[in-house]
Amino acid sequence: MRTFFKWLGMAILVTALTGAGFFFFILPPRVDDALNAVTPHDPYEISAEAQALHDTLRVADLHSDLLLWSRDPVRRYGRGHTDLPRLRDGGVVLQVFTSVTKTPSNMNYETNDATSDDITLLAIAQRWPVDTWGSLYNRARFHARRLHRAAERSGGEFVVVESRADLANALAAHAENGNMVAGILGTEGAHPLEGDLANIPRLYAEGYRVVGLQHFFDNELGGSLHGLSNAGLTEFGRAAVRDLIDQGFIIDVAHSSEAVVREVLDMTDAPLIVSHTGVRSLCETPRNIDDALFAEIAARGGLIGIGFWADVTCDDSPAGVARVIAYAAEQFGVEAIALGSDYDGSITASFDASELAVLTDALLDAGMYEADIRAVMGENQIRFFLENLPAD
Repeated sequence: MRTFFKWLGMAILVTALTGAGFFFFILPPRVDDALNAVTPHDPYEISAEAQALHDTLRVADLHSDLLLWSRDPVRRYGRGHTDLPRLRDGGVVLQVFTSVTKTPSNMNYETNDATSDDITLLAIAQRWPVDTWGSLYNRARFHARRLHRAAERSGGEFVVVESRADLANALAAHAENGNMVAGILGTEGAHPLEGDLANIPRLYAEGYRVVGLQHFFDNELGGSLHGLSNAGLTEFGRAAVRDLIDQGFIIDVAHSSEAVVREVLDMTDAPLIVSHTGVRSLCETPRNIDDALFAEIAARGGLIGIGFWADVTCDDSPAGVARVIAYAAEQFGVEAIALGSDYDGSITASFDASELAVLTDALLDAGMYEADIRAVMGENQIRFFLENLPAD
């Protein structure tokens, strides 16, 4: 993930020179376009076999940060990676939309402290409500309500699902209308709790069903994979994990320190997800955790979402992403592998959501069986949420 620092720092200087209009109306889409790039390419050639298979798939993805950006999810855009029209073009039936509420300046995969926050300036520039400028909880609430409003304006072709019954109904609707897309709300880190367990039921009431424990810095719950401490769960973190599971949340340990992952595994038998990642034994990088932890998560019925960017795959081409998916399926079991694009998460991708058929093509070229492609492209994710969301 590339830092906001360069772009938002520039905003202060440019605004001083050109006025508020640039800061509020021109700069945010430029930052979005620069940070969520698609590598320029000619149209991908997809075999007739791959296209025919892809047209029958129910694609699902575990991680998009679309809600961070000033794009209306219902409209098609020429920047970034996702919006509902492009998700439909790519055959996506189910998408997890995550709320990013804080990122440190000079963000990196090795060490970050929690003293800075580039999202504050982004919130001001994108004209979020004033109450979000100083509250991480209010940012998460704002993102949830944005997604619910998108559902209200979708003409019945997008729904935010909060239960197994909701998802089953959305899948039945999709069978009748291929334009139907279902969304699930998740958080990129649990710092929107703001150190208060009372915010767990409040996030649940806003529609959140997946909670990532950390992001790029240590928080009240424990250590980040990219923080300073490498610590496990705090006392508050242990209480929060217990309450989150009791409330009905699914725990996401992407970005959590390895100590946090081990301690969560020791605390609960509930299936976990790693929503967006690579595999360390194939791509050695501090962003990818130890394979042994993946093996345990997979053995307990969890999901491992493979990302689409070079920092976790070491090759972000369609063939490179397919290679990681096929390798992960062989190492941890095909039933545990999912898509975890990290679309719109300040990454550069070689294909956007509308072009997901190219990944199906690459998986066929990698030698995967059609049934296994169907599983990793979406059926594993659908099964997981049908089993692990609250009943109703």
